Amino acid sequence: MMKEEIDSLVPGRDFSRRDFVQTTVGSGFAAAVLPVAAQTVTTDSVGLEAGSVSIPVGDFRMPAYRAQPAGRKDLPVILVASEIFGVHEHIADVCRRFAKLGYLAIAPELFVRHGNAGVYTDIPKLIAEVVGKASDAQVDGDLDATVAWAAANGGDVTRLGITGFCWGGRTTWSYTAHNPGVKAAVAWYGPVARPYFAGDKTVIDKAASIKAPVLGLYGAADTGIPVDTLTQLEAALKAAGNTACEFIVYPDTPHAFHADYRPSYRKAAAEDGWAKCVAWFRKNGVA
Repeated sequence: MMKEEIDSLVPGRDFSRRDFVQTTVGSGFAAAVLPVAAQTVTTDSVGLEAGSVSIPVGDFRMPAYRAQPAGRKDLPVILVASEIFGVHEHIADVCRRFAKLGYLAIAPELFVRHGNAGVYTDIPKLIAEVVGKASDAQVDGDLDATVAWAAANGGDVTRLGITGFCWGGRTTWSYTAHNPGVKAAVAWYGPVARPYFAGDKTVIDKAASIKAPVLGLYGAADTGIPVDTLTQLEAALKAAGNTACEFIVYPDTPHAFHADYRPSYRKAAAEDGWAKCVAWFRKNGVA
């Protein structure tokens, strides 16, 4: 069980218009997070090509949600790695936010081989039966295939970035260690001192392989990610010669502070983090 996922799931206000469970990739919300909160942000798809796509990974077809400006090519690419709940409406909305800024943003459903994360209401069971079975080796291969798909569908992968939240925040660090083609990354409250899949290395263990600039966005009141683990990672990165990474730790801020559909949302930190995320990609060649 990952404590920060459970801590951040205090019931929010009812918002019946959006109280539906995910049925296809990028639609609806995961059952574990219902009812969603009234402050949920919705980004329209006007001017975008947005929706589900299918990505070949060997003989397997992996679903993903993609958003990009309509009719445009040679777009910078942002991979979006989901939380433990899979690619539901919030992750799709993040993709649309990037697309409105001129990116091809794509969120692959990285848990799909192991089950439908969207239908679980029991968080420990979700982690044990689905999330904990997605190894770094599998995820790295799936993201490599996603990059290849983006390159063949309007993306310029010489301008490749990745961002993600919680499990996806850890994946952001891990994939940056795996793929030297990542130009820049932004990790939102991803654990760095423990893996989800038994046998995988921690992010701290992988620090020497992380060459790109990564911005880490964290909350000081996140009960599952002690600030001292971030200090350890920062020291390991610098010891390996990577001085381009930065950490921002928001005071009195919990886990999942960007998740506007949940009561853990903190508007000021989320908006500041988003502005810094976009600026980070632009500063580091993903624009």
